[in-house]
Amino acid sequence: MNVLLIGGASSFLNNIILKLKKEGHRVYLLTGSRYDNRPYQKVFEKYNFGYDSTCLNEIFESIRPEVTIFMGAYDSNFSWKHEEEEAVNYSARMMNILMAYVMAGTGKFIYLSASDVYSGYYEENITEDIAPTPTGYRGMVLAQAEEMCESYRKSCDKEIITLRLDNVYIVPEFQEDATDPCCELTKQALFKYSININPNQIYSLLYATDAVESIYRVVAADAPKRHLYNISSEERISEKELADIISKTCGFAINIVTSSTNDKRTVLSARAFREEFGYMASCQMDKSIKKIVEQMKRYRRTFVYGEERKKSLMDRINEKFSKSVRALIPFAENIVAFAIVTVISQLASNSETFSKMDFYLMYVLLFSVIYGQQQAIIASTLSVIGFFAIQLAGKTGINIFLDSSTYIWIAQLFIVGLVVGYMRDTITKLRREAAEEREYLSLQLRDIKDINDTNVRVKDALETQLINQNNTVGKIYSITSKIDQYNQEEVLFYAAQTVSELMKSDDVAIYQVANSDYARLISYTSEKAKVLGNSIKYNELEEMISSFEEKNVFINRKLTEGLPVMASGIYDDDKKLEIIIMVWTLPWESMTLGQSNQLVVASALIRNAVVRANRYFEALESENFIGDSKVMEYKAFASIATAYVKAKNAGLTECIVLGVTGNEALPIEERGQQLYSMLRQHDYVGMLDMGSNSMGVLLANTNMQDAHIVIERMTKRGYNCEFLEVRL
Repeated sequence: MNVLLIGGASSFLNNIILKLKKEGHRVYLLTGSRYDNRPYQKVFEKYNFGYDSTCLNEIFESIRPEVTIFMGAYDSNFSWKHEEEEAVNYSARMMNILMAYVMAGTGKFIYLSASDVYSGYYEENITEDIAPTPTGYRGMVLAQAEEMCESYRKSCDKEIITLRLDNVYIVPEFQEDATDPCCELTKQALFKYSININPNQIYSLLYATDAVESIYRVVAADAPKRHLYNISSEERISEKELADIISKTCGFAINIVTSSTNDKRTVLSARAFREEFGYMASCQMDKSIKKIVEQMKRYRRTFVYGEERKKSLMDRINEKFSKSVRALIPFAENIVAFAIVTVISQLASNSETFSKMDFYLMYVLLFSVIYGQQQAIIASTLSVIGFFAIQLAGKTGINIFLDSSTYIWIAQLFIVGLVVGYMRDTITKLRREAAEEREYLSLQLRDIKDINDTNVRVKDALETQLINQNNTVGKIYSITSKIDQYNQEEVLFYAAQTVSELMKSDDVAIYQVANSDYARLISYTSEKAKVLGNSIKYNELEEMISSFEEKNVFINRKLTEGLPVMASGIYDDDKKLEIIIMVWTLPWESMTLGQSNQLVVASALIRNAVVRANRYFEALESENFIGDSKVMEYKAFASIATAYVKAKNAGLTECIVLGVTGNEALPIEERGQQLYSMLRQHDYVGMLDMGSNSMGVLLANTNMQDAHIVIERMTKRGYNCEFLEVRL
């Protein structure tokens, strides 16, 4: 069957190629780079294209592979030296590969992940049903790639299988192979003569041949039962034990330094794979580790300093011998041809028909055309020697040297040979230069096409932006000015809706700061937007708050979990944080300085609307409250209750309105003070009817479950509560 392998050169990849070819499959290879000249095993067809190339769809369509294997975590195209940049590249290229596979719609897709998706300490071996707990960019991106595969599998109904391999190691041939824990510690030993270890870290190593055999069993299976398999030797080894083996094998003193003592144990369980496919790892870890250390010690400068690996004496002798043989072949051909022509000339001299033919001239002309001037001179010289040898053998004696026609013939021979040879050399040189120029221009044309494609995308984006007029100040103002049409009680509710429209995000939340530690959720546009809950201790969100203190919009470029992708803080006149606007979803292309500037402008306009509303509310304070208490008059309470219920019906907030009776003997102010002591800072108490003692309570951002807790608290203080329906 046709198998498409996707990945950069490595010994692990070459082993997979050899296994597939041995089993009789036709192997195609997508290298992931246009300029890849690294050593691969021979395959049926090799494609030197990047993963972001527009040709991926055509490659899948032309091959129609029954199986596609993406090296993923073991792809040498990703070095992970600069993890932040590599994380973005990996995610984008993974998406392109999956899209191309889905559009082609053929065969199964196998993605190779790694045990890096887990961190911490697991007492038992980790099974497939345990959710990943990654730390660091590499682990997080690999976990996201697994989720991506699962999402495409479900939504597109494709046979996508993830194989999570447990620390694959191999005797390295190239520097790119030395990435496993064993090689990393060995490089430390060879470079610094010391090894930094965590003696409490335990993991498992899987030798490449076992990994290749396990992968092939999934490739050959007609219908695997699962979509995720852990593949592991399940043979545990601590970093201390590994360092001891390396130290003994190196044969010189190595200082083992303890750099951390945190308990870490991440050993994958291969039970599900073993039960289905019946394969167990068979390579002996101790022997394999010793081979790795000996290999890296032998070629120390290659693996430690990245120098080109020196060839062995035998390899160098073979290479020089091969070059010498190739260089001598034209000379040998020339001599053999000369011998044949000499024999033919002697035989033809006795024939009336062929005696007039100049076979030596034809011989010189032939080698001039094939090999050029050098061999033409040799052929001409041999022809002259052959001619005189034949003439002297015919006993013509000294007369042959006195005949002027002999020298004319010799001159003719050399002139024809040199001229034709020169023309052949010149034509060959011109062809070579033309080929080099064509290759150079082709590469330039590719670069120009890539640049043009980028320019076209930018042009289209700018055209769309210009047509839609979504990013102009006028458009921003036209959206945010809608807030002015709402009452002072409704401003913050509809501000979330306004920001959602402006930022083109369905998930926006607005929090109002209650005190120096906590902020209370005021409004939101989706359930995802309220993921932090109704109340947050905002000072713990240090990365976000530090951006606010520097008067900047927070942009979550590191994709830190538990933080919005973009957020803005609104400060009051006393430079105190008053409102936090959080945007939870944005496409990557929108996480730009221009988009953050839009949020700044929107925040400023929202602040102006809030300030106007607050001042208006303060101006009417004597009309809104009863005496010096915080108990609201009937009209003020009805207005704010109506605003909350409208926002609730619009899906912007939650609220509960209660009718409260009891303790009527107490003055209204005292009852209000008692009720407020049982409520939160953003809840309200007011009168339900004009001229009566009936009171109501508005529980902001509260659902039925939370309301029962408040009701129970009031009941203990002698109050009776009932749920009220506010009519709009």
